[in-house]
Amino acid sequence: MRKWLLPALMLLSFGAGAQDKSYEGVNVMSYNIRSDNGMHKDGTNSWEFRWKSAVDVINDIKPDVIGLQELTPFQIPALKEFCRNYQMKGVGRDDGKKKGEFASLMYNTATISLVKWGTFWLSETPDKPTKGWDAKYPRTVTWAIFKCRKSGKKFLMLNTHLDHKGVQAREEGLRLVCQKADELNKDKLPVVVTGDFNIKPDDPAFAGMDGSGLEDVRSIAELKDQQGSFHGWGKESKIIDYIFVKGFSAVPMFRTLTEKYPDETGEPHFVSDHYPIISCLIF
Repeated sequence: MRKWLLPALMLLSFGAGAQDKSYEGVNVMSYNIRSDNGMHKDGTNSWEFRWKSAVDVINDIKPDVIGLQELTPFQIPALKEFCRNYQMKGVGRDDGKKKGEFASLMYNTATISLVKWGTFWLSETPDKPTKGWDAKYPRTVTWAIFKCRKSGKKFLMLNTHLDHKGVQAREEGLRLVCQKADELNKDKLPVVVTGDFNIKPDDPAFAGMDGSGLEDVRSIAELKDQQGSFHGWGKESKIIDYIFVKGFSAVPMFRTLTEKYPDETGEPHFVSDHYPIISCLIF
């Protein structure tokens, strides 16, 4: 059995793969955590009832790095306090500080160290808080260069949440992500792009990624599924969350994490209105 296959199979059964670093790889999650901004009427699916489930899926799977979308300031304290060994980088999309949703990166300090990080906006003026093209909201990209503690391997990761209304904003946003990835990647490192793209796999907006060399792990992984990532609290199923990569030697697995986790009362609970997705990437 190839040296990376056993950790990948273990990861399919939940986070044991993250415990075994005998292979030179990284486990990456993309997770739209569902914002709690006072506007949603989620009832028993509100953050106050599901925060423990949202924390437990991270502590159970133990990904090396997580791209979070829809994170709001109200939700950050629980993640920082209860997600063991994790640190977080990101800014509010409205002011570049603490206002509005965050597209943050969380990383496991036991396995990964941070080299440098930053933020840009998906707009014609990416260096300042702005809405781009026909977008309804400002949209950010949090990027970082990470270093694996054991192997010393580095990689560049970018995390974003594309606009849900702006058709042009999605295509131009993806084009800007790819352009910035090239600009930031002076050492030609492997690249990971995570996010809620708000588009299905056959959407024309993916033209914005043409020529980038980035590939959807849902298509290229050896072990994979085609489960919908957005489920709307169990009411529908569609693929709109993605992990794109280039520069890795193998992608042994991709998985959509559909399991529920107990809330504070012990009842099984959705961790979000999206299922987190995870992939094992080999350098």
